[in-house]
Amino acid sequence: MADDNIIDMNERPGKMNGWNKYTKFGLFIVLLLALLIFIFNNLFVVKEGEYKVIRQFGEVVRIESSPGLAYKIPFIQSVTSLPKYQMTYDVSQAEINTKDKKRILIDNYAVWRIEDPKKMISNARTLEAAESRMEEFIYSVTRTELGQLNYDEIINDEKSSRGSLNDRITEQVNELLVKDNYGISVTDVRMKRTDLPEENELSVFTRMISERHSTAQDYLSQGDARKNIIEAETDKEVNEMLAKAKADAEEIRSEGEAEAAKVYNNAFSKDPEFYSLYRTLESYKKTIGEDTVIILPSDSPYARILTGYID
Repeated sequence: MADDNIIDMNERPGKMNGWNKYTKFGLFIVLLLALLIFIFNNLFVVKEGEYKVIRQFGEVVRIESSPGLAYKIPFIQSVTSLPKYQMTYDVSQAEINTKDKKRILIDNYAVWRIEDPKKMISNARTLEAAESRMEEFIYSVTRTELGQLNYDEIINDEKSSRGSLNDRITEQVNELLVKDNYGISVTDVRMKRTDLPEENELSVFTRMISERHSTAQDYLSQGDARKNIIEAETDKEVNEMLAKAKADAEEIRSEGEAEAAKVYNNAFSKDPEFYSLYRTLESYKKTIGEDTVIILPSDSPYARILTGYID
């Protein structure tokens, strides 16, 4: 028994040394994993189309804009994102007065982007505040520009200079944004629609309908006048053509009758008695009908022919 105890006492230090080795290795692995987790927690990815803003104690210390991995100082630095791509902002509907003192409602939208995140944060603080300031500039410039145009120049595409108007508004808004160092730029400002205030719609529509009816009546009157001129000219040409045709026909008829009389004379001159008989028979056609009663002397040419007595 004593010998066994001696053997056990000799074996225990070896086992304890083995456990110490495993414990140290495990602690090393745990510390390594913790270190890796700590490092990865302070790495961040900069994506395409975004800015990464690194702040230290609330102040912007740098801006990361190139895609890839970046690192921040743990505990004292924080990271936020801002869009780098173009954004669309729907400007609130607003009421303006035109040059001819008419009120209209305008509805615009803007395409814009952040050019300098540091300036934007320094002067506007937030994305919403930058959009709000941009909207104020758009409304101010649009009101000034449309205030120099008459109502019909704005709503009538044929008379309106709206294409160049949008460009002028965009340029002037950008000038104001650059002047105040907001770090944003407007790519385009477009007018989606123009409407009338509800209280003015009925009167304006009534006036427009009246004007259209007046214009239509003018067109109809001009058309009727033109139609009458065309009809008169056509009637004149037709009458001239008919008169000429009748004259030509009379001339041809007279020539034909003269020719026929010449032929008849030549034919009848060869047999006067046949001619006399022919003329008498022709007269019967015109004088004797179904109910005709003729009283003739016995010695008249008609009676002699009817009785068959011919000298």
